Amino acid sequence: MLPQTEHPATNKIAEKIATEINCRPQQVLATAALLDEGATVPFIARYRKEVTGGLDDIQLRLLDERLVYLREMEERRRTILASIEEQGKLTPALATAIHSAETKQRLEDLYLPYKPKRRSKAQIAREAGLAPLAAALLADPMRSPEAEAVRYLNAEAGFANVRSVLDGARQILMEQFSEDAGLLGALRNHLETHGFVKSTVVAGKESEAAKYQDYAAYMEAIQAIPSHRALALFRGRNEGMLQLALVLESELDQRVPNPCEERIARHFGIVDQGRPADKWLAETVRWSWRIKASPHLELELMNALRERAEAEAIRVFAANLHDLLLAAPAGKHATLGLDPGLRSGVKVAVVDATGKLLETATIYPHEPRRDWDSALHTLAVLARRHQVRLISIGNGTASRETDRLAADLIRQHPELHLVKVVVSEAGASVYSASEYASREFPELDVSLRGAVSIARRLQDPLAELVKIDPKSIGVGQYQHDVSQTRLARALNAVVEDCVNAVGVDVNTASASLLTRVSGLSPTLAANIVAHRDQHGAFPNRQALRAVPRLGDKTFELAAGFLRINESDNPLDRSAVHPEAYPLVERILAKVRKGIGEVIGDSQLLRALLPEQFIDQKFGLPTVRDILRELEKPGRDPRPEFRTANFREGVESVKDLQVGMILEGVVTNVANFGAFVDIGVHQDGLVHVSAIADRFVKDPRSVVKAGDVVKVKVLEVDLPRQRIALSMRLADDLPNAPKMARIPVSARAQERQRSQPEPTGAMASAFARLKR
Repeated sequence: MLPQTEHPATNKIAEKIATEINCRPQQVLATAALLDEGATVPFIARYRKEVTGGLDDIQLRLLDERLVYLREMEERRRTILASIEEQGKLTPALATAIHSAETKQRLEDLYLPYKPKRRSKAQIAREAGLAPLAAALLADPMRSPEAEAVRYLNAEAGFANVRSVLDGARQILMEQFSEDAGLLGALRNHLETHGFVKSTVVAGKESEAAKYQDYAAYMEAIQAIPSHRALALFRGRNEGMLQLALVLESELDQRVPNPCEERIARHFGIVDQGRPADKWLAETVRWSWRIKASPHLELELMNALRERAEAEAIRVFAANLHDLLLAAPAGKHATLGLDPGLRSGVKVAVVDATGKLLETATIYPHEPRRDWDSALHTLAVLARRHQVRLISIGNGTASRETDRLAADLIRQHPELHLVKVVVSEAGASVYSASEYASREFPELDVSLRGAVSIARRLQDPLAELVKIDPKSIGVGQYQHDVSQTRLARALNAVVEDCVNAVGVDVNTASASLLTRVSGLSPTLAANIVAHRDQHGAFPNRQALRAVPRLGDKTFELAAGFLRINESDNPLDRSAVHPEAYPLVERILAKVRKGIGEVIGDSQLLRALLPEQFIDQKFGLPTVRDILRELEKPGRDPRPEFRTANFREGVESVKDLQVGMILEGVVTNVANFGAFVDIGVHQDGLVHVSAIADRFVKDPRSVVKAGDVVKVKVLEVDLPRQRIALSMRLADDLPNAPKMARIPVSARAQERQRSQPEPTGAMASAFARLKR
């Protein structure tokens, strides 16, 4: 029996979510109960497969998100029902409609006529007794508006003449027309299907809005606008450079009747047959659309477009962050980190195999000092003294010059067996100035902390990048233009999933890394580190129970993701949860061997039948997971480490030539293509049309951040520092793909023929993302 929760997942909610994530309602109910008990998504995904029916982490994240949304919607439904009932206006038909509403928008449409609002013109007219006049003219257009209005003159209420009386009656009908839920939904659907977003430059801002030149005379169907263009439009509006409007073709060509006005008229049976009230009613319909319904729906649909664009931008950022966090680690080797610079020098930090800082220095091999030989000598001494094997070079200013310095060091000292790698230094400066870095290195200069981070992120990108706010890592598109709360929630979920997928060595992990472990709060992570510092390394998983405030529930959620590599129990080094140790004992009893003999014995483990070990607590999924884990205990899901080899002599954009084939590293993936670092201080763009020899809808289906790829140079724009690349190496050199406006009708196409074609996708995409 599922436990009762404060916000139970009703059958209705469970059925809806089950349809969306392709599972059974019982799985949703069971998962909701676990989430309500405080279980984390990583814990549920790995250790509660029997309960959830094997839902994976992607399904679980979506389930969690939709559960919150639908529960909020149910709460709103109850509030609306109570409000209307309190007004004495809740009819059985209205209650049924509210109970049947599938979206928050439909709920709000139904509530609109009953929603408490400021005293409107329509309300004033009703108070003056004009509602019967409005109803009479709508019901019988044979009545003369002027003749009927005379009967409702009321000077004390502000309706002293026929014109003011008819205006009051019109306000009543306008409110009635614009608050009809069924009509409002139909108008919304029409605008979503046939509406255009039109953009123009604000008068007088033509020179300032040069970066928005693609949107100076732009129009595109609202349903077709991709997220990056939508966010560019909204940014331009927020900066006061662009004016946006949602329009229909009829609003651009007065000869075409407005279909929304026609729809309103049909809905209320208004037809111009030359009767006395027909013209007045037609004008009321026009005002209803232009003054009431159209502005309301435009605001709503523009907000919906922004929300969709933000959701897509957040998805792209999260996907790129996931790939970056799970990039291949170089491993536990003493590493020399170089944070390149010119006038301020190259900052140097040496860390040991565990990431502990050993020594720092500053060298000046570049302009203006050009102390090349002294810099080489310093690096050689440090490398030899600390038995360095890896050189990690940040990819910022003077990166290629510093890379050449490292190459010279390797060439002059082959006996050191050094390997150099250029790494992304995104977020290193943020870490350097952070409170965490100040606590970790209180005596170290801020500029040198960046070199430490650069060294460590080569050893283990995940362990180092978790110290930085995910939003500062910079692998998104328009990340500053989206909801920061939603972005933070999505990125934190990605970090949590990545950390728990890899597992954490509890005896070497930083507090930042431990904080991301399932069930551990910042306070508990700090307590673990403090206990470790005071009492020494944890000898086994059970010793974690001695940490202050780490109770049974926290141990249950965290223990499986924490590794004790020095434990005498090999299971403590694996992803097998302590609660399953008795199951492992039964497996050992069955094969009559010790744990040391069984771990890693693939032939023995694959010969076992998982069904033999199922009991009331552990089902087939868990047994299979344990057998796989015993075969390769503590296996790292990250790929094997490799890096790109930048071509010698190609160090800046001016060194590039069209047709060159180069090796590079994917630094970022957007919906319109992938950015690749080819070692010239400026990433090149592989447009989505040049990523593969086939049609590609989502660039991430082909490449991801951190991939090493070969690219061909298509175009170099020196003045704007833009580089167009292609991964279709066998193709002849094409022109850079163009970003044409999307025509949605012959009339729209005709209107746009006089407009200049926009610039190439390379430049516009670069400008949009890199700003």
